Amino acid sequence: MSKLSQIAWDDTVLPFQLDRSDIRGRVARLDGVLEEVLSQHDYPRIVEMLVAEVALLTAMIGQTIKLRWKLSIQVRGDGPIRIIATDYYAPTADGAPARIRGWASYDAEALDETADPFSQIGQGYFAILIDQGQGTTPYQGITPLAGGSLSACAEAYFAQSEQLATRFELSFGRSILPGQGESWRAGGVMLQHMPPASPLHIAPEGSGEEGLLNPEDLLDGEEGENWVRANVLLDTVEDMELIGPTVQPTDLLVRLFHEEKPRVFDPQRVEFGCTCSADRVRQSLSIYSARDIGHMTTDDGKVTADCQFCGAHYEFDPETLGFEAVKNADGTPREESDD
Repeated sequence: MSKLSQIAWDDTVLPFQLDRSDIRGRVARLDGVLEEVLSQHDYPRIVEMLVAEVALLTAMIGQTIKLRWKLSIQVRGDGPIRIIATDYYAPTADGAPARIRGWASYDAEALDETADPFSQIGQGYFAILIDQGQGTTPYQGITPLAGGSLSACAEAYFAQSEQLATRFELSFGRSILPGQGESWRAGGVMLQHMPPASPLHIAPEGSGEEGLLNPEDLLDGEEGENWVRANVLLDTVEDMELIGPTVQPTDLLVRLFHEEKPRVFDPQRVEFGCTCSADRVRQSLSIYSARDIGHMTTDDGKVTADCQFCGAHYEFDPETLGFEAVKNADGTPREESDD
């Protein structure tokens, strides 16, 4: 594989369809964007692993859904790792990249860095939130943390909330390429069965952990056989095939699924991107009174805010904040409106 071919597939999500099986999917490769997401913070390795997993899931799920604005994944638990949050911003125009950002909150003193990463989240939930922008009602779907990994939680979410059989096979970690330093690389394959042609009677309790539905609970007959066959083929994938860069995603699909008649579509580029700004911070503080703003003011007379995703630092004159502000953002006196 040439260097140019590697660059062409870096930070991309490739949609495909298996025509024989009526299964759609995505092949994702994240390297530079994942490095940038994680470099915004000095996380312990165990936290980095979970953020990398959620970022990879976010890239594949976000590209699957027809979005006008934003898809978010939130993982919340009662363990040392309390929150993992990622956002996927849909492209704003044809040919434009999608954008991803992410962060995590954790208790460093309680964290066991020798333990399985998923165990450090504890009991909680995995949620997908879809915001299509102004004038629409946000959607939220939630499933319990179960199955031993965040990819298993995502599979359970689609089975429970969407009744779609879904499978993720992921690989991620730090690697060293010849002539380059150590950096994060991640790759994965997502399979998803198209909605059944006719409604299937689904038992109220699934065969998964805590009675959750498994993908196998959603399909029977020929559709079930197609799903099992595609998953058996995906079971043969190797970590280095997933993360690359020596195997192109198109070659991987042919190697895994050539008998399933794979058909690929235009790849989607992905980059790191944060939407924070001084104006957004001001807007979020506009609901507070002058008294509330006073409680937020530091000893040197400023209100400060830091973006959890990118680390940007903002400082404000408290008299320019809140619904009782007496100054405009530029420091000029605010004129009182006539009632």
